[in-house]
Amino acid sequence: MDISESQSRLRIRGIKFRGEQVKLTLGHSQKITYAYHDNPMVKQWFGLGTWHVMTLVKKDHRWMVSKEWFLDPLEENPKKIPSGRPTLPPSPRSTISNQRYDRNRAVAYANKYAGLAWGAGNEGKYNGKYKNYNHLGGDCTNFASQVLGDPKEGGGLNMRSPWRYHYNSGGTRTWVQTDAFKHFLLHSGYGQRIASDHYEDLVKSTDKHPHSAMWELASGDLIAHVMHNDVDHFSIVTGFDDHGYPLVNSHTADRYRAPFDLGWDNQTQYLLIHIKD
Repeated sequence: MDISESQSRLRIRGIKFRGEQVKLTLGHSQKITYAYHDNPMVKQWFGLGTWHVMTLVKKDHRWMVSKEWFLDPLEENPKKIPSGRPTLPPSPRSTISNQRYDRNRAVAYANKYAGLAWGAGNEGKYNGKYKNYNHLGGDCTNFASQVLGDPKEGGGLNMRSPWRYHYNSGGTRTWVQTDAFKHFLLHSGYGQRIASDHYEDLVKSTDKHPHSAMWELASGDLIAHVMHNDVDHFSIVTGFDDHGYPLVNSHTADRYRAPFDLGWDNQTQYLLIHIKD
């Protein structure tokens, strides 16, 4: 694919002056437009969002950045990007919602509360009912749990021990920690493993998955990003682009309908998890 355009919007959250020094906190929302080589006239886009914490110092009557902290959602080595893409099957995926797991509400929740990512709702804010774990190791699993289990706006899966959020104190370990969440999903009956492998193998056509394992995903399912045999990140499938490519939402950094492998390379393994209806 080719990236054809990028738009940005800044949100200043805080400014603190201390003599010749300023501490600045701002959010960067970004819209990235892309097209595939075989159909360059069809433009598609996804949204990103990152928080930046900067220290500015005054030097020669000019403000200079002396320190900056942020999480880069595009941080990947271009020499390690794997090749290939899922085969587009002849008919579209079907999305079924029932009383146990409401996929439509889950996707709507993921879109509303995708934070700073361009395209997200709620004025760039997370759901204030839940604790923000970005400064406690990351918020991706907390967000995935909300999408599945929020009883009012999310997918509505019943919270049960040990997977539970206590609104006065925060989430249990299984609610917020990646590997604990993965084990719960696969052993509780809530989730089912579709496949687990590196990108180049997951996009191949096999006897079990004629259109590749990617095509078994549905909106509202989850993708775990695995590094060195540990789950490093969770994202929520919120749709597919015109070439059938899975798009995801996540926190830390914030993503809105972004290609699921954005920011990852050929060393990453992916665990595709279907949430049982």
